[in-house]
Amino acid sequence: MRVQDVTEIVSGLREEGITIWVDGGWCVDALVGRQTRLHADLDIAIARADEERLRAWFKAGGYVEIPRPGATPANFVLGDASGRQVDVHVFEFAEDGSLRYGIAYPKESLTGQATLGDVPVRCIAAEWMFRFKTAYPPAPKDLADDVRALHEEFGFAIPPSHAG
Repeated sequence: MRVQDVTEIVSGLREEGITIWVDGGWCVDALVGRQTRLHADLDIAIARADEERLRAWFKAGGYVEIPRPGATPANFVLGDASGRQVDVHVFEFAEDGSLRYGIAYPKESLTGQATLGDVPVRCIAAEWMFRFKTAYPPAPKDLADDVRALHEEFGFAIPPSHAG
């Protein structure tokens, strides 16, 4: 995916009043202010209340759900004929702030703000993005690009499991 694809999606959803948070590799890029690697998809977090409108917006743009192992109603991929893919992570909080549905984003993780290209984006906060990226066994892209970029930009200590 190209940064232009991402900014078109973010801007289009914003115009429709649909709030998303950029997650994953594009979140890292937004936080550090540069593209660190190529990205196959765009990861986004969205409140369950906006999911239906999000699906309708993507459907109008020619996106369909892409079957994949492990997909759930709260985590699915939408793709279009040109190969662009969006990995959607749905969440819902109860009134007391606890997770009611979907992906377990701590509320404080949804406070990041950064820029992709010249487009402001909501994203996962830097400290949480680093925690998420170091919470599972690392893929090569996570070691070489995402974790290192966050370390260099914010000074987070790289755990031994990810120091390779």
